[in-house]
Order: sequence, then structure tokens, then C-alpha cells
Amino acid sequence: MAASGDTRETVDLDDLVASTDTGARAPTGWVGKLLLGVALFWSLFQIYYASPLPFTLTALTGLNFTLNDTEARAIHLALALFLGFMAYPAFKRSPRDRVPIFDWLFAIAGAVSAAYIWFMYAALADRPGLPTTMDITIAVIGLVCLLEATRRALGPPLMIVALAFLAYVFFGDSSIVPEAIRWKGASLNRAMDHMWLTTEGVFGIALGVSTSFVFLFVLFGSLLDRAGAGNYFIQVAFAMLGHLRGGPAKAAVVSSGMTGLISGSSIANVVTTGTFTIPLMKRVGFTGEKAGAVEVASSVNGQIMPPVMGAAAFLMVEYVGISYVEVVKHAFLPAVISYIALVYIVHLEALKNGMRALPKPGEPKTFAQGLLSGLSIILMIIILAGVVYFGVGWMKDVFDDSAFLILGAILAGIYVALIRFAAKYPELAPDDPNAPVVELPKTGPTVKSGLHYLLPIVVLVWFLMIERKSPGLSAFYAVSTMIFILLTQRPLFALFRKSGQIGPAVKVGAMELYDGLIAGARNMIGIAIATATAGIVVGTVSLTGIGQVMAEFVEILSMGEVVLMLIWVAILSLVLGMGLPTTANYIVVSTLMAPVVVELGADSGLIVPLIAVHMFVFYFGIMADVTPPVGLASFAAAAVSGADPIRTGFTAFFYSLRTVALPFVFIFNPALLLIGLDHWYEYALTIVISTIAILIFAAATQGYFFARSKIHETIALLLAAFILFRPDFIWDRIFPPFELSPGSEIEALVDRAPPGASLPIVVSGESFEGDQIRRTILLPLGDGANAAERLEGAGLVLRFEDGQAIVDDIGFGSAAEKLGVDFDFVIEEVKLEADRPAPEWIWILALGLVGGVVAMQRGRKDPPSAEAAA
Repeated sequence: MAASGDTRETVDLDDLVASTDTGARAPTGWVGKLLLGVALFWSLFQIYYASPLPFTLTALTGLNFTLNDTEARAIHLALALFLGFMAYPAFKRSPRDRVPIFDWLFAIAGAVSAAYIWFMYAALADRPGLPTTMDITIAVIGLVCLLEATRRALGPPLMIVALAFLAYVFFGDSSIVPEAIRWKGASLNRAMDHMWLTTEGVFGIALGVSTSFVFLFVLFGSLLDRAGAGNYFIQVAFAMLGHLRGGPAKAAVVSSGMTGLISGSSIANVVTTGTFTIPLMKRVGFTGEKAGAVEVASSVNGQIMPPVMGAAAFLMVEYVGISYVEVVKHAFLPAVISYIALVYIVHLEALKNGMRALPKPGEPKTFAQGLLSGLSIILMIIILAGVVYFGVGWMKDVFDDSAFLILGAILAGIYVALIRFAAKYPELAPDDPNAPVVELPKTGPTVKSGLHYLLPIVVLVWFLMIERKSPGLSAFYAVSTMIFILLTQRPLFALFRKSGQIGPAVKVGAMELYDGLIAGARNMIGIAIATATAGIVVGTVSLTGIGQVMAEFVEILSMGEVVLMLIWVAILSLVLGMGLPTTANYIVVSTLMAPVVVELGADSGLIVPLIAVHMFVFYFGIMADVTPPVGLASFAAAAVSGADPIRTGFTAFFYSLRTVALPFVFIFNPALLLIGLDHWYEYALTIVISTIAILIFAAATQGYFFARSKIHETIALLLAAFILFRPDFIWDRIFPPFELSPGSEIEALVDRAPPGASLPIVVSGESFEGDQIRRTILLPLGDGANAAERLEGAGLVLRFEDGQAIVDDIGFGSAAEKLGVDFDFVIEEVKLEADRPAPEWIWILALGLVGGVVAMQRGRKDPPSAEAAA
């Protein structure tokens, strides 16, 4: 009976992953082969499109083998829609082993409608804004197919959101629409042209990012998993952390974090690592709800972790207008300290419940030995990184164009050496999570058995961060490395282990590559459809101007209070993100809510970097995967743990409070995003203090530090964390941060500003719509010999009347125009940083509060909890 239940549970989990990520249908016969063939073709097409090969072939033959962005997006969506209808059944009762004729019609109609943009590209370009009857018919069919594919692949939420926005496009002038958000409405021709035949809607930036970047990263993750790296990361995490208190839970956090680095789905992350980690957590004393919640919190956190961030990193590049390296830099610290805090939360749970550590295999090390070993590894990594960095630079200078081939040969040699080294150790076998006793793997052999899996990750990071190549090209080189590894690792292992099975090993490697290419394509179906459907939301905003209405709505609710405004934006982002995959989630919340924070923040005198705004709404959007009643990741974890999904979701949300707090911190203190730091010691201090602050905050929310906290101790810890995160809140009330000068003195102040400086100024005036506006902006000054030229470089030409500086002209597309400055605006004030003591002195008060709590708790012993006693 138990075996039957286990089998049924496994089937349910497999069905859950299939229905949310790859499609639950697996037809047999020639239809099944067609499905696999199209998926394989999609992966090969995306590798071709990302590679330099089209340009090389064009240069060699004189024929055009390249595709422009719009053509590639059309092919990308055509393949996604065809596979979507073939792989995802219409209803739960629909057949899984065959494709009904109705689905064939949908698949062909959807693919043709999307591909129409490709094969009619020249004709459409010749008649912009003048669609024919055929164009409109194809657009209507395409949108209907896209919405139905969305319902199948992603469930009703995103489809309902898209339908609501389409209804607003057509019926925005209806009497049932509140007067505050009414607009004139659009005709069918205007709407279909905007949504389907231009790059303003479905075929916009979001689908472009899916085509250019996201597919290759998802494929990279799929190939890495097929090669065995997923199991390797999990085993390494358990070998290194399993012997600590609550070790399996700490290992779950780390392994989920490593999986989340390259994963585009928190649900897939939960099920992939959770089937292994959740039973282990339960065996060492965690309840089903807490085990599931730890897995949910760590898996969802993978979506905020660079380099992929659930594909949102690449979308941010386009939406924020900064380089990919900058996005990674700004996202890195909050993600890392959030993971550190989660490991600490697990540790506190283990202490509260009196959990014992698991025995570590092998000879125990003293603390000094462990420290020396860790420092030696860090030193070796630093030396190796230095040798590689300067060595590669030297080779490129000396060998020029040949350096790439030489470096490839060296990398191949390192790979073969690592395989030979790994062959001395047995292949890692997955642990049985249902076994009664946990036997931890040995750290040394486990780590050494898969070091070659790090090479493709090194290649990816190298091209992204050092060579500064585009994300698409960087992913192409990483995928190429993974293809090489999949084809060669098993034959090389057979050679070095002298098993005599080289021929079969070659076949196994080729099959793993084949499976990885198909799995990568099937994993992309939902993401491609999601980005296309989210384009309907983006198109509606650009067509109707509803973004401005959202700002007015939030302004009314918040009554002009900045913190209330941020809370309402957080709530709305959470609601908008419910049931949406990460990519669609970010597109929706950033399109609707990011402009609200920028505009209302500026009106209240809060100058927020645009990346901080986008990170704010993104963090709250992904929290919808955790939060009941729609927290899909929580439902997935509950399916593994057998616990109540609602309780699992609330516990996971409680564990994720640190992720909820961080966005508010970096809105008011952008240093957390490493913004505004100039020297290495400022970076070091920010990292150390932020880590301490998040650990103190975690201890406060868990009600346990060195002992169970009393209410006044919890308040003291929360206050200390707040001061460490935002020292200027109290300091600004003691020492004002700015000296205000009248706007009429702006030219003299610009003359004194250093090159590359930005000047905080307060502007006021009447907008084009007739609204009175007063806002603070951070104006980046241009280059020039005098103040007038530097202001003109920023987009401002001023005239001076009656002691006032008035905007006489605005540069088109300039920084001033983008910041909302208009003709005849008055420069009211210029803010200059005041000469005052550094706000960081207030940290002494925070550390004193922490020291007081430690002193009160050190001598106190707590009785074991009910869970521990049980």
C-alpha cells in the first residue's frame, strides 16, 4: 500500500512539473516524433540565431543568412505556439497520448499567424499603420490562439489579465468604466495593428528578450542538468553543510540557490530539489510545513539571484537602459544577504527545536584546521583567478586573432585533466530521500568528482563580466561548452576508468545531449508564451496611457505619503503577480507600477535610481509565488511534503520577511544596491554592515537570538536592524542633509560642480494636461566650458526673469525631458549636500542595542519547544 502511495505521489509530482513547465502530453507514433523534432529544431534554431554563424555564412556566400529582430521573434513565437498546443492538453480530461484534431487546428493557426510577421515582413514594412483585411484577420486569429495557449500553458491568471487589458482597449469609453480611468477606446483595426503588426505589443521588447537571451540560458540550465550537474550541486551542498545543526535544511537552501542561479521557474526548482531535500529535512526534525516552507523560500529566492534572475535580468537591461553587468552588480548584494539570512533562519529553527547535528563522515577537524583549509581554498581561487585574468589579457595582446583558438585548446586541456582527476572517484549516486537514516557523503570525494561542471559556468561568467559580450553571445559560448561536455564526458570517464565501454558511452552522451536540447525547448514553451502575452499589457499601456491613471490612483490611496505609496505599490505588485511566471510577472509589474514609484517619489522629494524602482516591484511580484491563496511554489512544496499548502505558504511568507524588507531598504538607501560607492572600503563596509543587519532582522522576526526573545528584545533588534540599514533616517533629523539655494543661483552652482556630477533640483510648473506639478529630480549635468553649456547638455535652456530661473527650451530625448521637466517650469531650489558628520556614526547606537540584547540572553536557558519534545 505504501509503495502504491509513493508511486501515486511521484506521478502527481511529475504531472505538476509537466503541466506547469514542459507540457503534460506525450503522444506516441509519428506525432510524438514530430513533437520531439520541432522541439529539437527550435533549440538548434536558437543556437544558430545566437551564434556568429549567420554573419559568417553571409560574408562567405554573399547570400543573406541573417534574421532581423522582428523576424526572429516571429519564428520564436510560431514554434512556441505550435508546441504549446501540441504539448499542453486543453483540459485535465483531455487525452495525453494523442493530439485531437481541434488542437491541430489551433497549433497550425497559431504558428501561421505568428510566422506571418516573418514571411510578410517586407510588405508590412511598406504599409506601416495601413493594415489590410488579411492583416487584421491574421492578427485576430493570432491573439485568440495566443490567449488560449496562455490558458493551457500558464493557467487562467495571465489570460484573464490580458483579456482585462484588451477589454479596456476596446471599451475604455464605456459607462461601466470608472470615470477616472476612461479613455476614448480603439477600433479593431487600430488595436490589432498596435498589438500584433508592430513591435509595440506582442512582438515587443519582452518577446525580443525571450528570443535573444532567455532561450539560451534556459537551454544552458537544461544541458547542465542532463550532464549531472544538478545532482552534483545537491550532493556538494549536503557534503559541506549536512553535518551542521539543521544541516539538510541549510543544504536545501544552498542547493536550491545554486539551481536557482540558472533556473527560470521557482516551481520547477521546488520540485527538482524539493523531492530530495524536503524528506531529509523532515527526518532531522522539521515539520512538513516548515520543510516545505524552507524549500519554497530558497527556491523563490533563486529568482532574485544573478546572473539570470528568472530571466528578469535581461528584461531589466532593456527596460532600465543599463548594461547587463550593471544589473548583476546592483542585484548581487541583496540576493546574497537574503540567502545568508535564510541559512541563519534555518539555524535558529534548529536551535529553537533542539535539533542535533548529523555525524560527519571521516576524521573530525578542529576549528583551526577547518579555518586553515577554508583560507587555503580562498587563496588558491584568488591566485588562479589572477593568473587566468592577466594570462588571458597577455595572450590576447600577443596572439591577437589566434588567441581565441589557443584559449579554447587550453580550456579543453583543463577539461580533460579535470575529467581524469574526477575519474579517480566513484560516480555520485542520488541519495534515497525515503531511507530511514541519513548518511552524508564525504566532502572531498564529492567535490572532486564533478569539478568539470564548473567550467561552462566559468565560461558564461567570463564572457558576461570580463569580455563584456552580450548575454545572448555569452550564453551561446556556454551552451557550446556544455554540448562539448555532454558528448565527451562519458567516453572520457570510460577511457580513464578503463571500463572498456567507450562505444556505449558515446551513445549515452549523444542521447543526453538530444534529451537536453528537447527539454530546453519544452521548458521554454511557457516562458515564450508568457512574454508574448505580457506584451498585450505593455501594448495597452502605450496605446491608452493607463500608466498615468495608475499613478493618480496610488496617489489618492497614499495621500501623498511616500511610505504609504510604497506599501500600496508593493500590495498591487503582489496582486498583479499572482499566478504569473517570473518573466510575465516582471513585465506586468514594471510596466504598471515602476512609473508610479518614480513619479510619486519625485513629487514627494524622493530621488530613486530607476534600477532600485524596478528591483522593488520585481521583488514583490515574485512573492506571489509564495503567498496564499495563489502561491504555486507553496502548493508544489506541499505536494512533496504532504503538508497543508496554505500553512506551508504562510510559513514560507514568514521566512521571506527579509525579502519583503529589503526592497524598502534599497529604495531609501541605494548603497545596498552598490550605488553611490566610490572606494573599496565603502563596498566592504556596506557588505559587512548589510549582512549584520539582515541577520539581526532575521533573529528579530524569528523571536530567537541567543535565546527566545522577549518582546522588548525583539523591538530592540528590529530598531538596530533599521538603524544599520538606514542610518540617515535619524541622522537627517539631527543634521539636515541638504543646504537649499534659490534656483536663480543654479548657474553659479553648476560652475562649481565637478565633471560628471548630478544636481538635485526642485522644479514646479503646469503639465501639458493642466496639472500643477512640483518634484525633485537628480539632473545629470552635461559637459561644457561653462554652466550654460553643461545645462544644455542635460537638456535645459534657461531664461532669468524677476529673480527666477525658468525653463525656456527642452532638448528632445534629453535627461531633463525624461525626468519630467517641461517648458516654462520654474527651478525653485537647488539642493547641495551639507557639510555634516557621516551618518554611519549612528551605527554605534545600533551595535549597542544588539550588545544589550546579547547580554540579557546569554545567561538565559530556554525549555525545549513542543516540536523538539515530540
